[in-house]
Amino acid sequence: MDRAEIDENGRGILFYGTGAIRRCAAVQGQKDVFLLETEAVLERRTQIPPHAGQFYLIRSHRSSVALDRPISVYHAEESPCGENGARKLTLQFLILRKGRGTEELCSLLPGDTIDLIGPLGNGFALPEHITAEPSPHPDICIVGGGIGVAPVAHFAASLPQGSYDFYACFRSGSYGLEHISPATLTLATDDGSQGIRGMLPDVLSTQKVREAGYKAIFACGPTPMLAYVKKIAEESGTACFLSMENHMLCGVGACLGCTIPTTKGNLRVCKDGPVFDGSILSFEPPAPRRKALPPGQQPDLSVTIAGVRFQNPVIAASGTFGFGQNYRGFFDVTAIGGICSKGVTLQPKEGNPGQRVVETPAGNINSIGLQNPGIPHFIGHELPEMLRLSPAVSIVNLAGSDIASYAEGARLLDATDAPMIELNISCPNVSAGGMAWGTRPDIAAQVVTAVRAATSKPLMVKLSPNAPDLVAVAMACVEAGADALSLINTIQATAIDIESGKPVFKRIRAGLCGPAIKPIALRMVYDVSEAMQRLPPEKRIPIVGMGGIERWQDAVEFIMAGASAVQIGSAKFSNPAVMKEVIDGLARFMQSHGYADIEAMRGIAIGQPAAD
Repeated sequence: MDRAEIDENGRGILFYGTGAIRRCAAVQGQKDVFLLETEAVLERRTQIPPHAGQFYLIRSHRSSVALDRPISVYHAEESPCGENGARKLTLQFLILRKGRGTEELCSLLPGDTIDLIGPLGNGFALPEHITAEPSPHPDICIVGGGIGVAPVAHFAASLPQGSYDFYACFRSGSYGLEHISPATLTLATDDGSQGIRGMLPDVLSTQKVREAGYKAIFACGPTPMLAYVKKIAEESGTACFLSMENHMLCGVGACLGCTIPTTKGNLRVCKDGPVFDGSILSFEPPAPRRKALPPGQQPDLSVTIAGVRFQNPVIAASGTFGFGQNYRGFFDVTAIGGICSKGVTLQPKEGNPGQRVVETPAGNINSIGLQNPGIPHFIGHELPEMLRLSPAVSIVNLAGSDIASYAEGARLLDATDAPMIELNISCPNVSAGGMAWGTRPDIAAQVVTAVRAATSKPLMVKLSPNAPDLVAVAMACVEAGADALSLINTIQATAIDIESGKPVFKRIRAGLCGPAIKPIALRMVYDVSEAMQRLPPEKRIPIVGMGGIERWQDAVEFIMAGASAVQIGSAKFSNPAVMKEVIDGLARFMQSHGYADIEAMRGIAIGQPAAD
């Protein structure tokens, strides 16, 4: 039965199910490259094994990531299994551990299961004018770079022995070459650990292609390498076929999320590729890589916000860290940049009745309701304990039910040693005041003006993402005398108890937080930062970003979007040491990318074109 006919008529050639892990282990000599082997049963006669160059969408069956990862097949074997034409398919994947999804895949154990969808995409195929015949001077040149060696090695293994030359380039050592039988194997490593010291241009050039008489080059690897292969192929008049990659959603051509520009218009990597005729592809020049700081030079993580110096830009968010004492058993709390207190009000509050927390995918909805002992009690008892956690800066989160209570609370705090006040006009979990103060520019300005008049302390205003025009609110706060802005607070959400058919929370609406809100928070920080840059320099004030931050990479994004510092909240509930990890990760990133201080990378993404 013709494969194309089966595909066109939708006769179920794709496999969607689970595979059992047979083994998963780091490749010898490589700490971040893993060989994963799994077995699946093809129960339908029309289901086919993968062709060289195709991929599967795979994901750990119990996963914390939302999307499957597209992984090219490195090796595949099938054998009879039971009756009715069922077959056992053994698949091998080479996986580079570099993100959450691949980290999960590389942590699997024999007996674990993965979700499998595939085989997907087109594969490598020989043009009609080229035949694969053993020869000391073959027509076929195959190139693999790093983890990209997997699909081209699968292709090479499908060709007759000695019918191709194979070029493999790695940073250090080699892998993925067990099943190939080339006429000539040329190895190049960046560190000289195997083969020739260097990379692809050191072993394959336009002149080399001409002298060898190659009629076609097949390649997969990093984008700069593929751009180079296309260049030398064009200069030598040789056909080239390149395996591309892109972020994917569906993997079957339906969503159009993985398109790349070509001379034939936008084409889908998952369906029209991943293997493309190189002549229709175009490559942008790679951005220059930043140089690391000189050996021995450590980045300066300190920041100054509204005249207050923080030893680093990582601050515990209000409502998640109590008054600074609760997490002392997990790590050195004094090592973080700052601590925002639980929201305090002029009078004590009992908070909201009923259930207060609901877990959601990638976050939680909470309805605490500003339970606190009141400002007089806080000043006499909790604040002294917070101040003992210096050099972490103590920030008092001030809430209120009306302008008078805000102003009186600020007046009382003004007489204390608290270094800074965070004015909370954005809490979504209270009926009086709370978020209402931060949704309109004019009302926000009134509160800030009143509090500004009641205290000389640095005043950071915490903004609500639920404002119809957050930028307008932010600019109104600047004009009213804010010294800094922090954003965002939680996003209004709700939950339903399906057994009773009633809302879970007594107040119906509550605050959504966690990783799910991070892209929204990042966009809002970017928007406010962009607006801030349009102000005269003397009117600009610092921004502290928050919302779904749980890794150092998240913190880098917020800083590049214009934040001078970040606050971390709900991530501490599952990882009490997250703030220390973010501080350490920031330091490593800044050192390796040549950022001497936070200001060197703050806001660099604003006004920039999208990354290629």
